[in-house]
Amino acid sequence: MMISPNRRKLIAKSYPGDIFYLHSRLLERAAKSSSSLGEGSMTALPIVETQSGDVSAYIPTNVISITDGQIFLSADLFNTGIRLTINVGISVSRVGSIAQIKAMKQVSGKSKLELAQFAELEAFAQFASNLDKATQNQLERGQRLRELLKQSQSDPLTVEEQIATIYTGANGYLDQLGIGQVKKFLIQLRNYLKIINLNSEKLYLLPRHLLSSRNPFEGSYSGTDRTIST
Repeated sequence: MMISPNRRKLIAKSYPGDIFYLHSRLLERAAKSSSSLGEGSMTALPIVETQSGDVSAYIPTNVISITDGQIFLSADLFNTGIRLTINVGISVSRVGSIAQIKAMKQVSGKSKLELAQFAELEAFAQFASNLDKATQNQLERGQRLRELLKQSQSDPLTVEEQIATIYTGANGYLDQLGIGQVKKFLIQLRNYLKIINLNSEKLYLLPRHLLSSRNPFEGSYSGTDRTIST
C-alpha cells in the first residue's frame, strides 16, 4: 500500500482513496434544498479534461459515475472543422428523452442513432476499397446529417427551427442535395419558417412543396401546399 506525504492512502495512479467522496461532495454543493427554490433540485456541469481523448481514465469515469450523463467534445472533430464537436457515440444522457418536448423526441432519436452508426462506418470505410451502394448511401446521409448540425457562432436557433432542421435530415429530404447545398437549403428553410411564424402548435406547416421538390432552390415560398406527412 502506498502512503502520500500527507499520510493519505493512495489508490490507482496515486489518487487519494477518498477522491470519489471529494467529487461527490463538490457536486452536492450545487444542490438547492430551499423550499422556495423547489427543493431537491441539483444542476451542475463539471468539466473534465481527458488525456488523448481517453474517457475511460480514472477521473472521467469517476465523475461520469456520479452525474446523469456526459457531453464528450472531440478534439479530432474540432481539428477537422466540425462544429459543434460533440461525439454522439460517447455522449450519453440518463435522463434521455424525458426532458424533451414530444416533437423533438420524435425526430432526434433516429438522427442520433444514424450519426453514431455513421461515425463507426466512416472509420471502417477508410480502410475499405470497394463499398456497396447501400454503404455509400449511408455514408452520404451521415455527411449531410453532420452538415446540418453545424452551427455558426452567435447563431442560436429556436426549438421549432431545431426540430424542422433535424426532421429534414432524419427523413431523407436532404438526400437529393449535394453536401455543399445543405447549408444554403437550411438557410432558406429557416427564413421560410420565420415568414409563416412557426411555433410548436404549427409544426405541421413544414413546407412539403419545398422539401420534396427536385430543386428546392427554385421558386418562392408562397405556395399553399404547406402540410407534410409523417
